[in-house]
Amino acid sequence: MKWNFKSFSWKHILPIFISLSIGIGAGLSIYTFIYAKGYSYLSNNPEACANCHIMNDQYNGWIKSSHHTAATCNDCHTPHNPLGKYKTKAANGFWHSFYFTTGNFNEPIRIKAHNKEIAENNCRRCHQDIVIAMDGPHKKTDHLSCVQCHGSVGHP
Repeated sequence: MKWNFKSFSWKHILPIFISLSIGIGAGLSIYTFIYAKGYSYLSNNPEACANCHIMNDQYNGWIKSSHHTAATCNDCHTPHNPLGKYKTKAANGFWHSFYFTTGNFNEPIRIKAHNKEIAENNCRRCHQDIVIAMDGPHKKTDHLSCVQCHGSVGHP
Protein backbone atom coordinates (compact mmCIF):
# COMPACT_ATOMS: atom_id res chain seq x y z
CA MET A 1 0.00 0.00 0.00
CA LYS A 2 1.44 3.34 -1.02
CA TRP A 3 0.61 6.47 1.02
CA ASN A 4 -0.37 9.61 -0.79
CA PHE A 5 0.95 12.29 1.57
CA LYS A 6 -0.17 15.12 -0.70
CA SER A 7 -3.82 14.37 0.03
CA PHE A 8 -3.16 14.12 3.78
CA SER A 9 -3.98 17.44 5.48
CA TRP A 10 -4.22 18.97 8.96
CA LYS A 11 -7.96 18.38 9.00
CA HIS A 12 -7.11 14.68 9.10
CA ILE A 13 -4.26 14.96 11.58
CA LEU A 14 -5.73 17.52 13.97
CA PRO A 15 -8.56 15.31 15.36
CA ILE A 16 -6.10 12.46 15.89
CA PHE A 17 -3.62 14.78 17.61
CA ILE A 18 -6.33 16.28 19.84
CA SER A 19 -7.68 12.82 20.74
CA LEU A 20 -4.20 11.53 21.58
CA SER A 21 -3.42 14.62 23.65
CA ILE A 22 -6.65 14.30 25.63
CA GLY A 23 -6.11 10.57 26.10
CA ILE A 24 -2.51 10.96 27.27
CA GLY A 25 -3.45 13.85 29.57
CA ALA A 26 -6.36 11.92 31.06
CA GLY A 27 -4.25 8.79 31.47
CA LEU A 28 -1.44 10.67 33.21
CA SER A 29 -3.95 12.46 35.45
CA ILE A 30 -5.62 9.20 36.47
CA TYR A 31 -2.26 7.51 37.06
CA THR A 32 -1.03 10.45 39.17
CA PHE A 33 -4.31 10.57 41.13
CA ILE A 34 -4.04 6.85 41.97
CA TYR A 35 -0.27 6.91 42.61
CA ALA A 36 -0.56 9.94 44.92
CA LYS A 37 -3.57 8.41 46.71
CA GLY A 38 -5.70 11.35 45.61
CA TYR A 39 -8.87 9.48 46.54
CA SER A 40 -7.84 9.67 50.21
CA TYR A 41 -8.18 13.46 50.10
CA LEU A 42 -11.90 13.03 49.52
CA SER A 43 -12.18 11.57 53.02
CA ASN A 44 -12.11 13.28 56.39
CA ASN A 45 -9.11 11.22 57.54
CA PRO A 46 -6.19 13.42 58.75
CA GLU A 47 -3.71 10.74 57.67
CA ALA A 48 -4.48 11.78 54.08
CA CYS A 49 -2.75 15.10 54.77
CA ALA A 50 0.41 13.17 55.63
CA ASN A 51 0.47 11.30 52.29
CA CYS A 52 2.94 13.95 51.27
CA HIS A 53 6.00 13.85 53.52
CA ILE A 54 6.20 17.64 53.61
CA MET A 55 3.06 17.63 55.81
CA ASN A 56 4.43 15.19 58.41
CA ASP A 57 5.38 17.98 60.84
CA GLN A 58 1.86 19.45 60.62
CA TYR A 59 0.26 16.03 61.05
CA ASN A 60 2.49 15.11 64.01
CA GLY A 61 1.84 18.53 65.53
CA TRP A 62 -1.91 18.01 65.19
CA ILE A 63 -1.63 14.60 66.93
CA LYS A 64 -0.01 16.35 69.93
CA SER A 65 -2.38 19.33 69.86
CA SER A 66 -5.36 20.15 72.02
CA HIS A 67 -7.54 19.87 68.90
CA HIS A 68 -6.59 16.24 68.19
CA THR A 69 -9.76 14.87 69.76
CA ALA A 70 -12.03 17.71 68.64
CA ALA A 71 -11.16 18.58 65.04
CA THR A 72 -9.71 17.10 61.87
CA CYS A 73 -7.85 18.94 59.10
CA ASN A 74 -11.12 19.59 57.25
CA ASP A 75 -12.76 21.09 60.33
CA CYS A 76 -10.17 23.86 60.36
CA HIS A 77 -8.97 24.13 56.76
CA THR A 78 -12.12 23.84 54.63
CA PRO A 79 -15.45 25.72 54.60
CA HIS A 80 -18.34 23.91 56.20
CA ASN A 81 -20.59 23.70 53.15
CA PRO A 82 -20.15 20.85 50.65
CA LEU A 83 -19.48 23.07 47.61
CA GLY A 84 -16.94 25.26 49.43
CA LYS A 85 -15.29 22.25 51.05
CA TYR A 86 -14.67 20.31 47.84
CA LYS A 87 -13.82 23.43 45.84
CA THR A 88 -11.15 24.28 48.43
CA LYS A 89 -9.91 20.68 48.57
CA ALA A 90 -9.66 20.54 44.76
CA ALA A 91 -7.80 23.85 44.50
CA ASN A 92 -5.47 23.04 47.39
CA GLY A 93 -4.90 19.52 46.10
CA PHE A 94 -3.95 20.81 42.67
CA TRP A 95 -1.57 23.50 43.99
CA HIS A 96 -0.06 21.25 46.66
CA SER A 97 0.62 18.63 43.98
CA PHE A 98 2.02 21.24 41.61
CA TYR A 99 4.37 22.80 44.15
CA PHE A 100 5.45 19.45 45.56
CA THR A 101 6.11 18.01 42.09
CA THR A 102 8.08 21.07 40.96
CA GLY A 103 9.82 21.47 44.34
CA ASN A 104 8.88 25.14 44.23
CA PHE A 105 7.73 25.70 47.81
CA ASN A 106 9.06 27.33 50.94
CA GLU A 107 10.07 25.21 53.87
CA PRO A 108 8.59 25.35 56.40
CA ILE A 109 5.41 25.65 54.39
CA ARG A 110 3.19 28.65 55.08
CA ILE A 111 -0.56 29.04 54.80
CA LYS A 112 -1.85 31.29 51.99
CA ALA A 113 -4.07 34.28 52.79
CA HIS A 114 -7.26 32.67 51.44
CA ASN A 115 -6.73 29.49 53.46
CA LYS A 116 -5.82 31.51 56.54
CA GLU A 117 -9.16 33.30 56.23
CA ILE A 118 -10.98 29.94 56.04
CA ALA A 119 -9.17 28.71 59.17
CA GLU A 120 -9.93 32.00 60.97
CA ASN A 121 -13.63 31.71 60.11
CA ASN A 122 -13.65 28.12 61.40
CA CYS A 123 -11.96 29.14 64.68
CA ARG A 124 -14.63 31.79 65.14
CA ARG A 125 -17.44 29.39 64.24
CA CYS A 126 -16.36 26.66 66.68
CA HIS A 127 -15.50 29.06 69.48
CA GLN A 128 -18.33 31.50 68.85
CA ASP A 129 -19.19 32.12 72.52
CA ILE A 130 -15.60 32.97 73.42
CA VAL A 131 -15.09 35.06 70.28
CA ILE A 132 -18.10 37.25 71.07
CA ALA A 133 -16.64 37.96 74.50
CA MET A 134 -13.15 38.58 73.08
CA ASP A 135 -14.20 40.79 70.19
CA GLY A 136 -15.85 43.27 72.54
CA PRO A 137 -12.67 44.65 74.15
CA HIS A 138 -10.68 44.38 70.89
CA LYS A 139 -13.01 46.33 68.58
CA LYS A 140 -10.28 48.97 68.11
CA THR A 141 -8.29 46.65 65.84
CA ASP A 142 -9.28 46.16 62.20
CA HIS A 143 -9.30 42.41 62.57
CA LEU A 144 -8.19 40.39 65.52
CA SER A 145 -6.89 37.03 64.33
CA CYS A 146 -7.16 33.95 66.55
CA VAL A 147 -3.75 32.72 65.40
CA GLN A 148 -2.04 35.91 66.56
CA CYS A 149 -2.25 34.53 70.09
CA HIS A 150 -3.05 30.87 69.42
CA GLY A 151 -0.80 30.12 66.45
CA SER A 152 0.37 26.77 67.77
CA VAL A 153 -3.00 25.37 68.85
CA GLY A 154 -3.58 23.23 65.74
CA HIS A 155 0.07 22.49 64.91
CA PRO A 156 2.36 22.99 67.91
